[in-house]
Amino acid sequence: MAEIGITYKKLIDNIGSTLQRTRDNAARAVNKELLTANWEIGKHIVEFEQNGKEKAEYGSSLLTNLSKDLKQAYGKGFGKSNIYLCRQFYLKFPIFQTLSGKLSWSHYAELLTISDDTSRAFYEKQSEMDNWSFRELKRQIDSSLFERLALSKDKDAVLALAEKGQIIAEPKDIIKDPYIFEFLGLPEQNIVKERKLESKLIDNLQQFLLELGKGFSFVARQFKITVDNQHFYIDLVFYHRILKCFVLIDLKTQKVKHQDIGCRNR
Repeated sequence: MAEIGITYKKLIDNIGSTLQRTRDNAARAVNKELLTANWEIGKHIVEFEQNGKEKAEYGSSLLTNLSKDLKQAYGKGFGKSNIYLCRQFYLKFPIFQTLSGKLSWSHYAELLTISDDTSRAFYEKQSEMDNWSFRELKRQIDSSLFERLALSKDKDAVLALAEKGQIIAEPKDIIKDPYIFEFLGLPEQNIVKERKLESKLIDNLQQFLLELGKGFSFVARQFKITVDNQHFYIDLVFYHRILKCFVLIDLKTQKVKHQDIGCRNR
């Protein structure tokens, strides 16, 4: 009887795997067609504008007229702002083959809000590499991730960041300046106790890990270490899978004192 149960469970698992794979494939196919359609719509608009003669008849009202006529012919989804996005999509990504199949139209619509080409290229690459959801992409843009990572880099390093995304080769590569913890919901002007900050970070561990960046795995909190018969407690301990090392975080909500640094360097 036990063997029958195991076999039946495997049947359920196999069917579930098939359904999930089919749904994932269907979603990717729909997304690809949506990207293709919006890119081609943008291409048609730009080519029409570049034609010159007919453009003069419509002038600045072209997108307004298109929105009105397309909605009448094909229904909803052709608001002026959407048509404008399609136009921008083609202008900013003129080579369709360079688009990532891993990113949705929502991702690209958000990327189009970035005026700087270098910054936009970074967020596109990083979204693909780290499999960011649309929501996570928006958060990283709003928190100026690119600017924080690029702050201490020279021009060539910034361009490499845009082309390849964040490459972690040494400890300094995982540092951001500053870190943004708006998801904790703590008042900016008030100084909170370190233990409360620690608890808040643990309660929001998934978002905390996303802000730390790729490669971090949580190990422990208030980890006890003994040096020269003295006991110390590390607030948060992480393991970095890429650097293959432990990362120790000591939380301070006020100015760091000399003895704070000294006890950690023993």
